[in-house]
Amino acid sequence: MPLLFRECVTTDLDTLVQISKSTFTAAFEKDNDPDDFQAYIQEAFHPDKLKKELADKNSLFHFVFDDEKMVGYFKLNIGTAQTDVYDPNALEIERIYVLGDHQGKKIGSWMLQEITSMAKGLGKEYIWLGVWEHNPKAISFYQRHGFSKFGEHPYYIGQDKQTDWLLRLEL
Repeated sequence: MPLLFRECVTTDLDTLVQISKSTFTAAFEKDNDPDDFQAYIQEAFHPDKLKKELADKNSLFHFVFDDEKMVGYFKLNIGTAQTDVYDPNALEIERIYVLGDHQGKKIGSWMLQEITSMAKGLGKEYIWLGVWEHNPKAISFYQRHGFSKFGEHPYYIGQDKQTDWLLRLEL
């Protein structure tokens, strides 16, 4: 499995919108109110919003491929693009998704290894992320990879206030 990733560019916007919506929907639609969920999807993954994020030098989107087939993507934030911590010594993983039919192939673990290497190359001291408190599979995955809980923050899906655990990996 020769995995590789490449940074997304403006011409990737349509593909980024599609994969963002489809992976988030597959992961969370069944656990949320339909109206709140649709409102969130329309706002969070609106082409104008993603285009602005792509233009931000502190937000880094990457597509992941197995040979030439896209199998996932991730979004990293540094500096002022971070959503909560705002530490210049940190890198945030805002999104990390493997497409459903490619899960269970250790692609997520590979992505974390690559992200860790990137963070170290940028001179970061730690990686952090938010994960929904009702997503035990993801929490377990991150804990197996050395992340530990250091806090919580509210996360809104439409009008529904949920809680994300903040997890941290020391580098």
